[in-house]
Amino acid sequence: MSEQQVDQGKRTWLIASGCAGAIGGVATAVPFVSSFQPSDRARAAGAAVEADISNLKPGEKMTVEWRGKPVWIVRRTPEQLESLKKTDALVADPKSLRKPEEVTPMESTRNEWRSVKPEILVVIGICSHLGCSPSDKFTPGPQPSVPDDWTGGFLCPCHGSLFDMAGRVYKNKPAPDNLEVPLYTFLSDSKLLIGEAKA
Repeated sequence: MSEQQVDQGKRTWLIASGCAGAIGGVATAVPFVSSFQPSDRARAAGAAVEADISNLKPGEKMTVEWRGKPVWIVRRTPEQLESLKKTDALVADPKSLRKPEEVTPMESTRNEWRSVKPEILVVIGICSHLGCSPSDKFTPGPQPSVPDDWTGGFLCPCHGSLFDMAGRVYKNKPAPDNLEVPLYTFLSDSKLLIGEAKA
């Protein structure tokens, strides 16, 4: 066997081995690199969520989940909207100026109602104190754990923080900030998209 034939055989063997190694490397790398991609569950957790409010009657609340958090949607009555004028002087941050980008990120919700449309309140139902979930206290008037001149809102039973019908925290309560308003937009009169604000 000539020296040239031996070198040719070695070269063929080396090329074949190299190709097999490269294919094996790619086959190993693809799942590894793919593992850095967010899972379908993770993508869904951060995705915007649609909410149908067509059956939500005045004075009622519904809850949808977005990013693992409860988002409350309340269709306020004219009386509940009127009550916000009375609570302006009682709440700690009536215009949500303390943390405007965090607590009220959309310019269109920086108003007395803290909402795009006055009658529809959209807030994350987590107290800004220790992350508890407040209870509905929509009925006005004297009752346990609220002042006698109560006009309706939310009570955090853990430490007694009170929020009015716009999710604004009362003065001298443990919660430091108003309930957070998430990004949202109206797709129609009866449908909301939570998690995105479209121009």
